[in-house]
Amino acid sequence: MQTFYLSESALQTKRIGKIFAKEVFKIKGLKKAVMIGLEGDLGGGKTTFLQGFAKGLGIKEKILSPTFVIMKKFGISKSGFKNFYHFDCYRIERIKDISELGFKKIVSNPQNVVAFEWADRIKKILPRDSIWIKFKFINKNKREIVIK
Repeated sequence: MQTFYLSESALQTKRIGKIFAKEVFKIKGLKKAVMIGLEGDLGGGKTTFLQGFAKGLGIKEKILSPTFVIMKKFGISKSGFKNFYHFDCYRIERIKDISELGFKKIVSNPQNVVAFEWADRIKKILPRDSIWIKFKFINKNKREIVIK
């Protein structure tokens, strides 16, 4: 199943992310982490979406793209989830690079929600049942967001 959104501003993209977080809270009984892969061009809205998503998870800290540190971890104060991991795979050159960050342990824990910006760079190691979100430029402010 796919859900299509048309965002006409950064604020609207954040709202869509916040709405999506409420859907993630409904997911129960997993044997591993909720995995979210985000794809799209530079400046396409991935980080903006995750800012709203994190707010919807109850995270108070400011969400910035962890391009240079690759991964950031945040505590989740509500729901059955405990941690939100935000990966930015833009600088990942080899899949081994992400494995060295404790990838297997993180994604095997059902109390984690894990989002990967530039997920197409590590697609080989993401499970088939990962949630994929694609961001497409329509114009300067408008984006098409497809969740499947």
